[in-house]
Amino acid sequence: MSSTLKQIFLMIRVNLGSLPRRLWISLSMVLSVALVVAVLAGFLAMARGFEAALQGAGSTGIAVILGGGTNQETGSDVPAEAIRSLTAATGGIGVARNAAGGLALSREIVVAVDVTRASDGADQTLSLRGMDLAGPGLRDRATLSAGRLFSPGARDIVVGARIADEFSGFAVGDKVRLGAVDWTVVGHFTSGGSAFESEIWADLEAVQSAFDRQGQVQSLRVRLAGAGGLPVLQEHLSVFPGAPLTAVSEADLYAAQSERTASLIRLFGWPLALLMAVGATAGALNTMMSSVSDRTVEIATLRLLGFGRLPAFTATWVEAVLLSVAGVALGILASWLAFNGWQASTMGADNTKMAFQLDVSADVALTAGLLGLAIGIIGGALPALAVTRLSLTSALRARG
Repeated sequence: MSSTLKQIFLMIRVNLGSLPRRLWISLSMVLSVALVVAVLAGFLAMARGFEAALQGAGSTGIAVILGGGTNQETGSDVPAEAIRSLTAATGGIGVARNAAGGLALSREIVVAVDVTRASDGADQTLSLRGMDLAGPGLRDRATLSAGRLFSPGARDIVVGARIADEFSGFAVGDKVRLGAVDWTVVGHFTSGGSAFESEIWADLEAVQSAFDRQGQVQSLRVRLAGAGGLPVLQEHLSVFPGAPLTAVSEADLYAAQSERTASLIRLFGWPLALLMAVGATAGALNTMMSSVSDRTVEIATLRLLGFGRLPAFTATWVEAVLLSVAGVALGILASWLAFNGWQASTMGADNTKMAFQLDVSADVALTAGLLGLAIGIIGGALPALAVTRLSLTSALRARG
């Protein structure tokens, strides 16, 4: 066993020592693996960043009440009678109370508004969210970074950090036309990079009036009274007459949204990466076969000196794996430099723009790296097997 290990290490050393002679073809294998890894990492980083933006917006201590039997704000409508019944409830309904003794609740509506980006003149659709004055306080990670909050009844808007960074004309004090009326930017807010930063907030009644949505409420946001508040609230809503009302935790609401879009991103990314991986595997196979062909005399000489088939097989396979490891490292580095923290955007709820940052996280790097490693393992197997079946006499005769 000790002799076999020595032979394996010696043959690996011989193989790696001859790499400069086969530099360009070996480099082509490294680059092909790196390209596959970088492409897959890019798609996975996009999905991971989108998930982080939405999941970061959700809190288990906040519930969203929706009407009309839907599980998302699009298409939801909460009747005024239901709101009055809910706010008039005196018993424990699973909702926390504010300092004045009322429910910690915000009535909300989302309107899609078109904004022209000054940098390229492209039209973008953004989310304008009308809410009660309690609404910002029901976003656990939201913090006012500049200016002030909107005033009740006024056409004031508070802009998320991502919008303020990407679009000109949203500085505090600027006038912005949304719909048919002008609004004044009175503040900016951050929310830990979550999806909330892609929204514009304003007073509910001002939004209803400006967009002819008088009386319409799409959702109610409430702060739950402890960990067991959600089941109590759901039970209370189940006995309401008329259109059904459902309550879902904010965390679950955004997790469901993120899963749909993230799955779609992966649906495009994985087939492309696997198709490229097939080509890279074929390239690895060609590279290693060329390597074996280039070193037939060396291999035959070592075999005649007593080196076994197993060392020859292992050394060739290890060379392929090491080249793929180099490609994996290069691909992950390239993807991290190119994609990590890069801001992208996609369509969110109501076909509005939602910005997020790509995240080349450890799990993204590991997944892409494993695919790259598989290319070397599979692509090096057949050439390694070919080494064990090399005709020694033919190889030496060719030398002569």
